[in-house]
Amino acid sequence: MLIVAGTITFDPTKSAELQAAFDTMRVATLEEPGCLAYQAWADRKDPGTVFLFEKWKSQEALTTHFQTPHMAAFGAALGSCGITGMDVKKYEISAEGSVP
Repeated sequence: MLIVAGTITFDPTKSAELQAAFDTMRVATLEEPGCLAYQAWADRKDPGTVFLFEKWKSQEALTTHFQTPHMAAFGAALGSCGITGMDVKKYEISAEGSVP
């Protein structure tokens, strides 16, 4: 299992456009085989920061995701939102369990 998580910083005046792009991306991505979770949300204190969280069954599913038309459209949308930074990492998970 893979977790993709991180932050994207952008021009806060483009918040509505970025949220719309994430909303469209989320609907399409959740329909992909191997996608277990996909979510993005705004930082409550910094309107120019979005947190990203994804969960995937496998690297193959994630690789296929990067080749989809909705990923290409999302990349174009990001390009118009004044991205100033991106710190997104992939984590390989060997086990999952409840938090005590």
